[in-house]
Amino acid sequence: MKFLLTLFLMFFTLEAFGEGHTLKESPYKQVQQNIGKGKPCFLEVGAESCHSCKVMGSRLYAITQKHPEYNIHFINVQKEREAASRLGIMMIPTQIIYDKEGKEVYRHIGLLSEDELAKLLVTYAF
Repeated sequence: MKFLLTLFLMFFTLEAFGEGHTLKESPYKQVQQNIGKGKPCFLEVGAESCHSCKVMGSRLYAITQKHPEYNIHFINVQKEREAASRLGIMMIPTQIIYDKEGKEVYRHIGLLSEDELAKLLVTYAF
Protein backbone atom coordinates (compact mmCIF):
# COMPACT_ATOMS: atom_id res chain seq x y z
CA MET A 1 0.00 0.00 0.00
CA LYS A 2 2.85 2.36 0.86
CA PHE A 3 4.40 1.69 -2.57
CA LEU A 4 1.14 2.58 -4.37
CA LEU A 5 0.76 5.76 -2.35
CA THR A 6 4.35 6.76 -3.11
CA LEU A 7 3.85 6.02 -6.81
CA PHE A 8 0.65 8.09 -6.88
CA LEU A 9 2.34 11.03 -5.12
CA MET A 10 5.28 10.91 -7.54
CA PHE A 11 2.94 10.94 -10.55
CA PHE A 12 0.82 13.75 -9.09
CA THR A 13 3.92 15.82 -8.29
CA LEU A 14 5.31 15.44 -11.82
CA GLU A 15 1.98 16.42 -13.36
CA ALA A 16 1.53 19.34 -10.98
CA PHE A 17 4.90 20.78 -11.93
CA GLY A 18 4.39 20.26 -15.64
CA GLU A 19 6.99 17.55 -16.05
CA GLY A 20 4.41 15.16 -17.47
CA HIS A 21 4.32 17.09 -20.73
CA THR A 22 7.26 18.14 -22.83
CA LEU A 23 7.99 19.49 -26.28
CA LYS A 24 7.88 16.95 -29.06
CA GLU A 25 11.13 16.68 -30.94
CA SER A 26 11.43 18.33 -34.32
CA PRO A 27 13.73 17.06 -37.08
CA TYR A 28 16.63 19.50 -37.39
CA LYS A 29 16.39 19.63 -41.20
CA GLN A 30 12.76 20.71 -40.92
CA VAL A 31 13.59 23.34 -38.27
CA GLN A 32 16.39 24.78 -40.43
CA GLN A 33 13.78 25.66 -43.04
CA ASN A 34 11.95 27.86 -40.47
CA ILE A 35 15.00 29.85 -39.41
CA GLY A 36 15.20 33.30 -40.98
CA LYS A 37 11.69 33.24 -42.44
CA GLY A 38 10.46 36.45 -40.80
CA LYS A 39 9.87 35.08 -37.28
CA PRO A 40 12.26 34.53 -34.38
CA CYS A 41 13.10 30.87 -33.75
CA PHE A 42 13.82 29.28 -30.36
CA LEU A 43 15.74 25.99 -30.29
CA GLU A 44 15.83 23.85 -27.19
CA VAL A 45 18.70 21.42 -27.77
CA GLY A 46 18.93 18.41 -25.51
CA ALA A 47 18.16 14.73 -25.05
CA GLU A 48 15.28 12.67 -23.70
CA SER A 49 17.55 11.07 -21.09
CA CYS A 50 18.62 14.42 -19.57
CA HIS A 51 16.67 15.55 -16.49
CA SER A 52 17.41 19.26 -17.01
CA CYS A 53 16.31 18.92 -20.64
CA LYS A 54 13.00 17.43 -19.48
CA VAL A 55 12.47 20.35 -17.11
CA MET A 56 13.18 22.85 -19.91
CA GLY A 57 10.95 20.86 -22.25
CA SER A 58 8.04 21.04 -19.82
CA ARG A 59 8.48 24.81 -19.34
CA LEU A 60 8.58 25.37 -23.09
CA TYR A 61 5.64 23.03 -23.61
CA ALA A 62 3.57 25.20 -21.26
CA ILE A 63 4.53 28.28 -23.27
CA THR A 64 3.60 26.65 -26.58
CA GLN A 65 0.22 25.68 -25.14
CA LYS A 66 -0.49 29.36 -24.40
CA HIS A 67 1.21 30.62 -27.58
CA PRO A 68 1.12 27.99 -30.34
CA GLU A 69 2.20 30.66 -32.84
CA TYR A 70 5.68 30.82 -31.26
CA ASN A 71 8.41 29.17 -33.30
CA ILE A 72 9.82 26.90 -30.54
CA HIS A 73 11.45 23.55 -31.30
CA PHE A 74 13.18 20.70 -29.46
CA ILE A 75 16.18 19.15 -31.19
CA ASN A 76 17.09 15.74 -29.75
CA VAL A 77 20.85 15.53 -30.21
CA GLN A 78 20.92 12.04 -28.78
CA LYS A 79 19.24 10.98 -32.03
CA GLU A 80 20.61 13.75 -34.27
CA ARG A 81 24.32 13.88 -33.57
CA GLU A 82 25.07 15.75 -36.79
CA ALA A 83 22.74 18.54 -35.63
CA ALA A 84 24.74 18.79 -32.40
CA SER A 85 27.90 19.25 -34.39
CA ARG A 86 26.39 21.82 -36.77
CA LEU A 87 24.95 23.79 -33.87
CA GLY A 88 28.22 23.69 -31.90
CA ILE A 89 26.62 22.04 -28.88
CA MET A 90 29.06 21.35 -26.06
CA MET A 91 26.62 20.70 -23.21
CA ILE A 92 22.88 20.17 -22.82
CA PRO A 93 20.41 21.65 -22.42
CA THR A 94 21.33 24.53 -24.68
CA GLN A 95 18.91 27.20 -25.81
CA ILE A 96 19.52 29.11 -29.05
CA ILE A 97 17.46 32.02 -30.36
CA TYR A 98 17.62 33.21 -33.95
CA ASP A 99 16.15 36.56 -34.99
CA LYS A 100 13.68 36.90 -37.85
CA GLU A 101 16.56 37.18 -40.35
CA GLY A 102 18.14 33.94 -39.10
CA LYS A 103 21.05 35.44 -37.13
CA GLU A 104 21.87 33.76 -33.81
CA VAL A 105 21.20 36.40 -31.15
CA TYR A 106 21.21 34.36 -27.94
CA ARG A 107 22.76 31.17 -26.58
CA HIS A 108 22.53 29.72 -23.09
CA ILE A 109 23.60 26.44 -21.50
CA GLY A 110 21.57 25.04 -18.62
CA LEU A 111 18.16 25.68 -17.14
CA LEU A 112 16.21 28.90 -17.54
CA SER A 113 13.50 29.88 -15.06
CA GLU A 114 9.99 30.71 -16.21
CA ASP A 115 10.74 34.40 -15.57
CA GLU A 116 13.93 34.26 -17.64
CA LEU A 117 12.05 32.55 -20.48
CA ALA A 118 9.30 35.17 -20.38
CA LYS A 119 11.86 37.99 -20.57
CA LEU A 120 13.61 36.34 -23.52
CA LEU A 121 10.39 35.91 -25.44
CA VAL A 122 9.54 39.59 -24.93
CA THR A 123 13.09 40.78 -25.67
CA TYR A 124 13.28 38.89 -28.96
CA ALA A 125 9.70 39.73 -29.96
CA PHE A 126 8.18 36.30 -30.22
